[in-house]
Amino acid sequence: MLADELRRRRHGKGGTRRRRWHVDETYLKVGGRWTYLYRAIDRNGNLVDAMLSEHRDMAAAQAFFRSAKSLTGQVPD
Repeated sequence: MLADELRRRRHGKGGTRRRRWHVDETYLKVGGRWTYLYRAIDRNGNLVDAMLSEHRDMAAAQAFFRSAKSLTGQVPD
């Protein structure tokens, strides 16, 4: 629900295409369970994309990068 809310807030904030961005990762408790929060942040500090994952592995990272790249059209800085 948190990731969906972050995505909802992101829409309508101006074009997300052609932005430079970087990835931020943190470990937090959501609903009593520890999860990884991946965020793509542009150079102005705006949220590009977010994803919650129970696992910190290659599959989760690749899924997040595909999602963020589809929104921005680029890989991160």
